[in-house]
Amino acid sequence: MAFTAQDVKKLREMTNVGMMDCKKALQATDGDIEKAVDWLREKGLAKAAKKADRVAAEGVAYAANVDGVGVVIEVNSETDFAAKTDAFMDLVKNLAVAVAKNNPADVDALKACTYPGSNLTITEIMQEKVMSIGENMQIRRFARFADNTSVAYVHAGGTHGVLVNLAVEGDIDVTEIGKNVAMQIAAMSPKYWDKSLVPQADVDHEMSVQMALMDNDPKMANKPAQIKEKIASGKLAAFFKECCLLQQDFVRSDLFQGSVEGYIADAAKKLGGSVKFVDAIHYVKGEGIEKKVDDFAAEVAAQVANAGK
Repeated sequence: MAFTAQDVKKLREMTNVGMMDCKKALQATDGDIEKAVDWLREKGLAKAAKKADRVAAEGVAYAANVDGVGVVIEVNSETDFAAKTDAFMDLVKNLAVAVAKNNPADVDALKACTYPGSNLTITEIMQEKVMSIGENMQIRRFARFADNTSVAYVHAGGTHGVLVNLAVEGDIDVTEIGKNVAMQIAAMSPKYWDKSLVPQADVDHEMSVQMALMDNDPKMANKPAQIKEKIASGKLAAFFKECCLLQQDFVRSDLFQGSVEGYIADAAKKLGGSVKFVDAIHYVKGEGIEKKVDDFAAEVAAQVANAGK
């Protein structure tokens, strides 16, 4: 499989490895980026793979607690300017209310619901908003938690919307705990919430990477297989610490030094109750949406060429 300069660039962004080594990795793996990441790790050139930057789309990722129901929703617009208007934000907040009140099965079902404070459907209101704001707008996705205690967090005006669901025992206010956990999620983007949720296939894959890394290390290559397996198993703790929320180091070290799981338990104890992390949803605005990138110079050149015809 052939690869392009964009593939090399993407691999470099994922691994922080030099361009030439990324090219070698793609050559060695026949252009397969995922295998190239492993190839670089096995050679000791990449400590870990990180997600490449997603192509951004405008709009808002928003989260809220509506009368005890947690809601997170993403609504997209064509420009950031439109997304920052009061009219757009009022629309998003009312859509969150509609999700909380109606529990729609999907986006189409949500559009058929009555818009809060109106006799019109959400589809009809959306059509009016498109006309008044002057841009196409789309409801992309939403989710809700009806049970337990949900804490909502919106980062940087809507680049991230995070909803954290907690099981609480005792008459305590867990808003700060939930917000701090949500901030951790927004900052670190953990792949799993807890190490118990990591699929065995991922654990086996990490073990194979660690074994290959030692096989390529002159100081470790000749050690007995059982010794290398024991060392690789020990490395799994670092793997869980990196990709699992509850095992990650808590970023607010000014509040607590230790894991996120430890922070939740400690903070709850200080409040006189107990708190268990149940689930969370993390929306990143525009994540995975392909957005047209205009080549302004090429556009001008094309216009000039056409003008001469």
